[in-house]
Amino acid sequence: MSIRIGILGYGNLGRGVECAVRQNPDMELVAVFTRRKPEDLSIMTEKAAVCHVDEAAAWKDKIDVLILCGGSATDLPEQTPVFAKLFNVVDSFDTHAKIPQHFSNVDAAAKESGKVGIISVGWDPGMFSLNRMYANAILPDGKDYTFWGKGVSQGHSDAVRRIEGVKNAKQYTIPVDAALEAVRNGENPELTTRQKHTRECFVVLEEGADAAKVEEEIKTMPNYFVDYDTTVHFISEEELLRDHSGIPHGGFVIRSGRTGWEKENSHVIEYSLKLDSNPEFTASVIVAYARAAYRLAREGQSGCKTVFDIAPAYLSAKSGEELRATLL
Repeated sequence: MSIRIGILGYGNLGRGVECAVRQNPDMELVAVFTRRKPEDLSIMTEKAAVCHVDEAAAWKDKIDVLILCGGSATDLPEQTPVFAKLFNVVDSFDTHAKIPQHFSNVDAAAKESGKVGIISVGWDPGMFSLNRMYANAILPDGKDYTFWGKGVSQGHSDAVRRIEGVKNAKQYTIPVDAALEAVRNGENPELTTRQKHTRECFVVLEEGADAAKVEEEIKTMPNYFVDYDTTVHFISEEELLRDHSGIPHGGFVIRSGRTGWEKENSHVIEYSLKLDSNPEFTASVIVAYARAAYRLAREGQSGCKTVFDIAPAYLSAKSGEELRATLL
């Protein structure tokens, strides 16, 4: 029997989940829920229903796991606890500072309903979190470093687009090579924000906009650019669409540590990602954890979980016997 998947929200992440479900033979997409008019939404899975979000409760017994594909700012803090009262759920909540509160809210709702909720699934938080945890456990005497990029920061791109005179924009976060090399060499450097990453903006101006003023506003924007060395390129809309239409991303999690009675030996653990599509990779991680949510629920577990709480075997479609024979 296939794991019956529902998707709430059909933007870049929702479409990525739909593609990922198609690659997992033990799953099927049964419904997509939207706040838009369902008749205006065209999806790729012919047999799946498209419904308004207000109809979701009627699918309570027809969906094994509901994957929530809304945004972390306003959607998921409200949606995940609400839908955890009806379904086993997985979300990609990524506001790191607010994860403890989000966990608490989802945990209360899921325990009340007897459902499983898995939050903050993706690559950071998610796969990067796991690798930070593994490395900390293995090398307790050490130091963590996380570098993001080169990749498109959707939040920073949006911040640039909101500046008066900007018609369109993309912003890339880029690790500083010298900092990355020092960490890889086990030098354990103390690095400022500016020393770890640079930012590069490609901006299309509105007709008549003052380029110098826009550039100054970008470079001095609090919380986004003021603490970074930022380069601004002004290009045509045709160039932006031709050269910057994708959503690539990636990065590195590195821990440098020492072992031995006198700490005489040094070690570096590194995990890296290079992603053509940030939302499609995030969706692929989420779908693996949807399998885990389904299995945990069948075992009678309930409440909120994170990637730290779930054994790797729960993610795989392979049996324990297959995993031991092929991957161990």
